[in-house]
Amino acid sequence: MPSRKFADGEVVMGRWPGSVLYYEVQVTSYDDVAHLYTVKYKDGTELALKESELRSQSSFKPRKSQSSSSSPSRRSSSRSRSRSRSPGRPAKGRRRSASQSREHKDDKKKTIQETSLALLKPSENNTKRYNGEPESTEKNDTSCIILEQKLKPDLEVKRVLEQYSLRSRKDDKKKEEIYSEKKTFVAVKPVEKVPSKTKELEFGGRIGSFMMILFLPATVLYLLLMCKQDDPSLLNFPPLPALESLWEGRVFGIYLLWFFLQAVFYLLPIGKVVEGLPLSNGRKLQYRINGFYAFILTAAAIGALLYFQFELHYLYDHFIQFAVSAAAFSLALSIYLYVRSLRAPEEELAPGGNSGYFIYDFFTGHELNPRIGSFDLKYFCELRPGLIGWVVINLAMLLAEMKIHNLSMPSLSMILVNSFQLLYVVDALWNEEAILTTMDITHDGFGFMLAFGDLVWVPFVYSLQAFYLVGHPTTITWPVAAAITVLNCIGYYIFRSSNSQKNNFRRNPADPKLANLKFIPTATGKGLLVTGWWGFVRHPNYLGDIIMALAWSLPCGFNHILPYFYVIYFICLLVHREARDEHHCKQKYGLAWERYCQRVPYRIFPYIY
Repeated sequence: MPSRKFADGEVVMGRWPGSVLYYEVQVTSYDDVAHLYTVKYKDGTELALKESELRSQSSFKPRKSQSSSSSPSRRSSSRSRSRSRSPGRPAKGRRRSASQSREHKDDKKKTIQETSLALLKPSENNTKRYNGEPESTEKNDTSCIILEQKLKPDLEVKRVLEQYSLRSRKDDKKKEEIYSEKKTFVAVKPVEKVPSKTKELEFGGRIGSFMMILFLPATVLYLLLMCKQDDPSLLNFPPLPALESLWEGRVFGIYLLWFFLQAVFYLLPIGKVVEGLPLSNGRKLQYRINGFYAFILTAAAIGALLYFQFELHYLYDHFIQFAVSAAAFSLALSIYLYVRSLRAPEEELAPGGNSGYFIYDFFTGHELNPRIGSFDLKYFCELRPGLIGWVVINLAMLLAEMKIHNLSMPSLSMILVNSFQLLYVVDALWNEEAILTTMDITHDGFGFMLAFGDLVWVPFVYSLQAFYLVGHPTTITWPVAAAITVLNCIGYYIFRSSNSQKNNFRRNPADPKLANLKFIPTATGKGLLVTGWWGFVRHPNYLGDIIMALAWSLPCGFNHILPYFYVIYFICLLVHREARDEHHCKQKYGLAWERYCQRVPYRIFPYIY
């Protein structure tokens, strides 16, 4: 077993991933299994580097060449001896020109050497023109690459000239060492990151993950059974139904038909193809953006069914059976995902689901982007079957309310719930590309947590208000409806404008439209916005989400707390996700994140720390 070269606490020079620049780092720990050093940069950023990416500080000290230390008299005598042995020496004027050429060549060598050593320092730009903070700097790898490309031809010319030098072989050998050292800074090689084991377990670790696997399906069943009761109060616990009443083969067949119909829409060659964020190995996956087209095709299919008098309220009559079918399918899908992940390469595993514990990895997801050919399973399930199914379920509840209560038109409460949630779904599908930068896609693996959440929790829990209104109609006045509508519009405006601001800044920080935004640069090359919505609170999109969730529940009145389960759950979800974001951002951005937290002290709610 190879021994480690650098000890804990030792200060060395570490190469920045994806570049040829070396910075001063401190070794904090060493992984004997993956043979990786965990190092800490001066700005607080922690990374895992291979031993070949670390070098001792002594190897970066400038070396003095032998030629510069030789005395003038020796150089003079050398030239004298050279003239006496050369019968074809040119004229005096010509010799003076050659001497000037050699001096020019020496100056050029010195300039190249000094410039190459300058590459060891972080390249910085003044960001005053971006954010009004002259003390802040931003890393610029592009300028280093251009400089290296300019230096490379000069180094090659220097190497050719040195072949005809009159210095001793000993001097040439030392020059060769200097040249090879410089060459290591010119060559640009992609850095492959080897995923290490997940050390920090979330969701309560193995025990918490196991409890969640049992608790989530039980919660969905409990909520739906409560809505079926005449008195859906918390103290009135619903009776457990017979097991045979929870399953019907026809319902499961309809669910499978729905799932594969959405898969066919996903595979249609319509919509643009975009690249996601770089993976740990530097590769970028391609995604087809056609969710909105799939929604239009689904709406056309539903319209055709209604035209041929298909009873859509069948979904309401067998709602619990549909939920059980979706849960069974998500469990089978999760088992398949985990089994196939056991054969996945190391670089394709999720950074948060590679703990080595079966239950935890099964729950959080072991593989980051499981694909069957070009069919991305996680990306497909994130928006298609569950999110579009949510709208279909709401429509079925609207039709069921009209049929059960003999209404010529839906109630005002049902119209508000359907309209608000339809706007939310259409917005998500229209801005489908923005999901590629979310934590679900970039960090979380695809396991039971996301499979159950996308296919069961979203369509059957998010539609709880519409399901509740069918059995518990609530009458609201037009002024109340107008006030609720204004509240939803405020939440949507905060949600959409903050997300758009963030996504536009990520795509092109130099966009003139964003010139008024200030940001704190980080060592990763990204900036942290400190003005606009992101200077108001750290997660303004979460604030807009919670305001909209409240607006969706208010049309159900205040007789029972059950319709407000969504907003209560959503606050807990976003507070937990905000804590995960804080943890990941602190590790990723280091001191820059601490500066950001000082500038923006409020997390989700203004004036609440």
